[in-house]
Amino acid sequence: MHFYNRESELSTLNNMLEQSRTESRMTVVMGRRRIGKTELIRKCKDNIILYFFVARKTESLLCDDFSREIEEKLNIPVGRPTRFSELFVYLLKTSEKQPFTLIIDEFQDFQRVNNSIFSEIQRDWDLYKHIGKMNLILSGSVFTMMKKIFEDYNEPLFGRANQKITISPFTTKTLKTILQDYNSHYTNEDLLALYSVTGGVAWYVALLMDGKKTTKKDILEYLTEPNSPFINEGRNILIEEFGPDYSMHFSILTCIASGTYNRGEIENMLQEHNIGSYITRLEKYYGLIKSHQPIFAKPNSKNVRYKLNDQFLTLWFRFIYKYQTYIENGSFSQLARIIERDYDSFSGFALERYFENKLRESGQYTRIGKFWDRKGENEIDLIAVNEIDNTADIYEIKKESKRYDKNNLNNKVDYLLKNCEQIRKMRLTVNLLSMEDM
Repeated sequence: MHFYNRESELSTLNNMLEQSRTESRMTVVMGRRRIGKTELIRKCKDNIILYFFVARKTESLLCDDFSREIEEKLNIPVGRPTRFSELFVYLLKTSEKQPFTLIIDEFQDFQRVNNSIFSEIQRDWDLYKHIGKMNLILSGSVFTMMKKIFEDYNEPLFGRANQKITISPFTTKTLKTILQDYNSHYTNEDLLALYSVTGGVAWYVALLMDGKKTTKKDILEYLTEPNSPFINEGRNILIEEFGPDYSMHFSILTCIASGTYNRGEIENMLQEHNIGSYITRLEKYYGLIKSHQPIFAKPNSKNVRYKLNDQFLTLWFRFIYKYQTYIENGSFSQLARIIERDYDSFSGFALERYFENKLRESGQYTRIGKFWDRKGENEIDLIAVNEIDNTADIYEIKKESKRYDKNNLNNKVDYLLKNCEQIRKMRLTVNLLSMEDM
């Protein structure tokens, strides 16, 4: 697949490259696996780029790999150092007369190799960055570990990065452009299927586009092919985060992905009443879920729902992990029937997420959310507020416009106005969003 978007990220990388010609600069690139970090950083426009991949080897074997890269790209003898710190100091000193970019990919895995490497990098960077002209780019896929390494006050590399870039999924606009390029006759059903499955994650989109899976039918069928890379994907990207204690985390995520949104419902579903610490870790540490309150609710309100932040993982836990026994028994055709049966309601929720993202991307609003009462009723799908202009746009979201009940929405708005003082002071528009508006 062609390279799309990322203009602002490329601009930042090129700006840091220019600054590094005066004094060494450190840029940290973070984001979930498959988001396109490596593809992005390889677009750096430096004439000399060293690429180190932190494989799960001993430190001495990694140094052998890195030494060969240095000798090939810089055409200088390195010898055979056995510690990374020796190589790093050598490169910092070398960059004084021969500027270059050094990319270290899967940087967080140094922790598995030798945890003291982070302290050694901090020491050497502080000592030699002023004399060097190295453009150092550190990239990592285990988001929680990367944030800890660079944002935890107690970690040696805290405060050392000159720039941090977090890579997000493709915007809704970019996703439409990609699908248009690969299928000029696409329908909005095709676009919704692409978003529902990939959530805009670059690698998943590329898998489908390069495989000519550009229609709803082909996309959904690809999910349940026996060798589909999607089958094991959720486990592959999360097991490393959770470690061996993953079963309760996975169970909670499955509940939320299947429509069980508050803690009490999750506890009833799992017959487990000590899940508070798991939910806290999923939200605060792993960043996989987020608690939501009705728009303009008080911060201490207990009217809380949880939602997965990642659209693909929502799909994976909703259909793949939940029906793992089907896969283990080779019953892929039965799994396909489940997806076909439940796709309409699942994609309806995906459409809500799509429009929420689309409105956020517009930059026209200061607050975007939903509304529901304490009983989980009188629910309004999307409310977009501009507190500067004192306006609020209220939307019902339906896949098909013919299913829109204007009177029903107006009744919900009346309830909202009675129970939300802030909204009463605003100029309102009340309308429908459907697939026609994608």
